Amino acid sequence: MKKRYIAVAVVFVFAFFSSRYWLTNAVAADASSSASVAGVVKFDGIPPKPSKIDMAFDPNCKSTSPAVTEDIVAGANGSLENVVVFVADGLGDRTFQPPAQPVVLEQKGCLYRPHVVALQTNQKLSVVNSDATTHNIHPSPANNRESNTIQPPGVPLELSFAREEIAIPVKCNVHPWMRGYIAVFKHPYFAVTGKDGSFELKDLPPGTYTITAWHGKLGTQSQKVTVSAGQAQKLEFVFKQ
Repeated sequence: MKKRYIAVAVVFVFAFFSSRYWLTNAVAADASSSASVAGVVKFDGIPPKPSKIDMAFDPNCKSTSPAVTEDIVAGANGSLENVVVFVADGLGDRTFQPPAQPVVLEQKGCLYRPHVVALQTNQKLSVVNSDATTHNIHPSPANNRESNTIQPPGVPLELSFAREEIAIPVKCNVHPWMRGYIAVFKHPYFAVTGKDGSFELKDLPPGTYTITAWHGKLGTQSQKVTVSAGQAQKLEFVFKQ
């Protein structure tokens, strides 16, 4: 009987470590079978100077630095901010569940932070009012349901969008200079460029894709790219006014 228990224990230990080995290697194989597309978005030329925003009519609109428009935000090295880069074609009929984690859009200093947000269809958008004044959240979509919601200071608000749309203008009717964009996708392969203009689309299935870069003032550009398993492809988009 004792020998039988020892034999069972040996089999159990072997099965346990074997399963861990195969699971680890399966995860590694899955990671190595995916691809990525990364790069940078640039602005060619001298970017226009942003205009100062006069917030005098609402003394509760306070900013640590002078408020300016964000129509075109380009860095000294030509990097272009607030560009949505995404897979426009090539995913076929694949479907994707929205993340449980919400995307946050903050109103701070009577400006939208960030100026451009992106999320998946049916993913929650958590709208935060960090100001000591009342705002009104007014997205104006073409393919989704329009809403117009008053948001007092500190009151939570959640929105979601059922259909893909690039991109939905959002404004505050109380503070007319407050304008931004909400980009909605039916897949997770998108990014919004920051100050360095960089982007990365990770964990792509191998294939041929149309990658599009969208800017609220400068329009769109597209490039086709083919990626193989484990490959990291580089792209560059250059916008002119």
